[in-house]
Amino acid sequence: MSSENRIIASFSVPPEHSDRRLDQAAAELMPEHSRSRLQGWIKSGALTVNGKSCKPRDKVMLGDQLELDAEPEAQVSWEAESISLDIVYEDDHLLVINKPAGLVVHPAAGHADGTLVNALLNHAPEVENLPRAGIVHRLDKDTSGIMVVARSLIAHTSLVDQLQTRTMGREYEAIVVGTLTGGSTVDAPIGRHPRERKKMAVVPSGKPAVTHYRLVERFAAHTHVRCKLESGRTHQIRVHMAHVKHPLVGDPQYGGRLRLPKGTTEELRVVLTGFHRQALHARQLTLEHPKTGELLSWEVPMPDDMEVLLTALRKHVKDLENHDF
Repeated sequence: MSSENRIIASFSVPPEHSDRRLDQAAAELMPEHSRSRLQGWIKSGALTVNGKSCKPRDKVMLGDQLELDAEPEAQVSWEAESISLDIVYEDDHLLVINKPAGLVVHPAAGHADGTLVNALLNHAPEVENLPRAGIVHRLDKDTSGIMVVARSLIAHTSLVDQLQTRTMGREYEAIVVGTLTGGSTVDAPIGRHPRERKKMAVVPSGKPAVTHYRLVERFAAHTHVRCKLESGRTHQIRVHMAHVKHPLVGDPQYGGRLRLPKGTTEELRVVLTGFHRQALHARQLTLEHPKTGELLSWEVPMPDDMEVLLTALRKHVKDLENHDF
């Protein structure tokens, strides 16, 4: 249920969150809200269990009803900054942007300013009243492409629901190492890497994650694929493609060391050694408009650096055909 001027949500505790602390279960069920915000709502009585106020550390059990009815308030304390945005679409409820590689989405340690949130607060100041400044899904700093931001509570509630029910469609362009013979699906749970805490990994205790990929173009030692997500785990495409031994070109965390293919020309060597980000671009976004219910879809073109990479890979294939290495 949604309201024009209140944040309203209702959940029944599923088996996997039974016997957990209320604040931990709430954070898993409502990831769009910060842990501190949820704890504040628990303490104020805005977030109840079976109609009763509880403490953040109280345990919840299977089937308990979590009810949230909270007043919106300024959710962010970050500064507005005049940073240009490549706006694909906007109305009173939605802002769809084409994010360049290199732009951090949220302020954090090491990135207190110069982020997408700082730009949003300047362009659409009303997002300060929304959880996480209206951002419902992220792109990694060095992933380019299309993103949607909520500008109203109605939109925020709707977009979060569409992400959770997997009705929001997202398609990505990726260039991977190695030659694939066809498309496939990676169904492997993702969680924190057991030793390197800044990385994600396929781990048995991870959250369910499904990535579908299909072939677009095959080169001598690389492949251009399109990926569709059924879930939205952190670094999902990067982790899944590395898991099947086809990491993304340029991926600094999951790509391993650069291996130049046999017969690499000087031109291709320069392009590959100079590609310092994961070759990943959010190409297409499809969703239901939160107010009108209309099905909307947007597509943004591949960025220049990935086009240059594809051109160099195509030329390499022709060079190999013309020479006997």
